[in-house]
Amino acid sequence: MKHLLYATMFLLFSSFSISVLAQNAKPSPAVTATGKAGDATVTINYGAPSVKGRKIWGELVPFGKVWRTGANDATTFEIDADVKIEGQSLAKGKYALFTIPEENEWTIIFNKNPKQWGSYSYKQEEDVLRVKVKAGKSSSFNEKLAYEVAGNKVFIRWENAEVAFKVK
Repeated sequence: MKHLLYATMFLLFSSFSISVLAQNAKPSPAVTATGKAGDATVTINYGAPSVKGRKIWGELVPFGKVWRTGANDATTFEIDADVKIEGQSLAKGKYALFTIPEENEWTIIFNKNPKQWGSYSYKQEEDVLRVKVKAGKSSSFNEKLAYEVAGNKVFIRWENAEVAFKVK
């Protein structure tokens, strides 16, 4: 009888623990993308939201407005050496990475204030660099927002969109 009581208590406690852990799972978990671009190591930290059946471009993420390009804290872009982004110089350091999505072209923004929540305190006068790149369609559907550093480019993919900018 005593063993049955202990077994029952163990199962109840285990069920409760799993339930609590599941409730604490973040809907937009923190993710790090890293890679080499020329001599520089690029590190991008971002919150990775999911599509969850929503219309992303032009609705959840409006066209023509500054977006934190992730969820939760502002996305950060860190480089350990001076680089050129789309041919324009960017000094070694850590930046907030924002974008202004449009249907066919995005503005990629490197802002000197990496410690921001979202884009709520974004100030254009703190921008260090802005470049424009073409927006395209990804080869496959991407449920979660993803960054990839590959072949001297940084790729941003979410839903059916793909945007890339050169880092050398």
